[in-house]
Amino acid sequence: MADASLNLPEEKHSHGLRRWSAIEASRGSYDEATAAIERGTGQKVGKRQVESLAERAAFDVDAFYAERSAPECAPGDILVLSVDGKGIVMRPEALRGATKKAAEDTSPKLQGRLSRGEKRGRKRMAEIGAVYDVVPVPRSPTDVLASKDDEQVKGPEANHKWLTASVLEDAAPVIGDVFDEAQRRDPQHLCTWVALVDGNKHQIDCIETQAHRRTIDVTIIIDLIHVLEYLWTAAWCFFEEGDPRAEAWVRTRALAILEGGARDVAAGIRRRASSEGLKGSERKGADTCAKYLTNKADYLDYPTALAGGWPIATGIIEGACRHIVKDRFDVTGARWSVDGAEAILKLRVVRSNGDFDDYWRFHLLREHERVHRSRYANNIIPALAA
Repeated sequence: MADASLNLPEEKHSHGLRRWSAIEASRGSYDEATAAIERGTGQKVGKRQVESLAERAAFDVDAFYAERSAPECAPGDILVLSVDGKGIVMRPEALRGATKKAAEDTSPKLQGRLSRGEKRGRKRMAEIGAVYDVVPVPRSPTDVLASKDDEQVKGPEANHKWLTASVLEDAAPVIGDVFDEAQRRDPQHLCTWVALVDGNKHQIDCIETQAHRRTIDVTIIIDLIHVLEYLWTAAWCFFEEGDPRAEAWVRTRALAILEGGARDVAAGIRRRASSEGLKGSERKGADTCAKYLTNKADYLDYPTALAGGWPIATGIIEGACRHIVKDRFDVTGARWSVDGAEAILKLRVVRSNGDFDDYWRFHLLREHERVHRSRYANNIIPALAA
């Protein structure tokens, strides 16, 4: 009864040390976490113990977000859903089947480094999702691609940003979580739902499947920055590296795409490549760009997006991939297990969302239920100590 009143954990380490482990292990390497815990508490905890405590600390993150109330999106605002993926270097046994097989079948030409086109096959994709709302800011194509002499027009700003991430699950479940969060924010579907992506076909298919299953109208828009990268790839087929004419060429075609002419731009790129007699690898960048614009034209409806004041760039999710994944998981020499990577992802997401204190209270209540309350019969429930 006294153990239940104090909510003592199952393991020897206290909830206080578990909290320290959750914060420090999600902030930096396990070596840095153990050092920080010892400085702050005087208690020396091994790396394996810190990793185990962090995994236990992340146990209730999904349940926390499933039960919490979300900020409502004001009618007339834009509710934005965005997803992207980022690879994490894993231990060999933690790779997904196809990646593991590819790694086993790889025979590098050199022992010390990879040759061109070779891949190590060491990464497992973590899927990152974001939901946020924006007040619409209508713009014109020239507002988006303003020259140095034009007046700058500030685009829509993200409000109430929420992130989720998983390396255990693939894109479909994570996108399902993104839709769940959007549904909590706009249960009556009074806002305009927009999905911002980088053009990944599987992600687009998952978004369309979720929208159809839930009978929700979601407009998918491909990030303009990715389109610009394809245009620059095509430009180097026609201009020498560093030629200032390439910049003007890209801007002209980008403005045409923003005005709704993606297919016309694609056709023009192909015509120019043919008229200049480019063949084989000489025109590869141009053909790749033209194919991309043609295949993705249905998701390049920038005139509607700009008139409606929607965002058209994936800066939020790109920044999340860098902050949630790269800043922690790209530590030199790190190789992750699935459970360890999943726990740190969840903890970094909770901290990035600003929900850690609320989550920790929720986690302690769940721990009390699992470890103590569930073991008492006849509704004899010991109270938690204040």
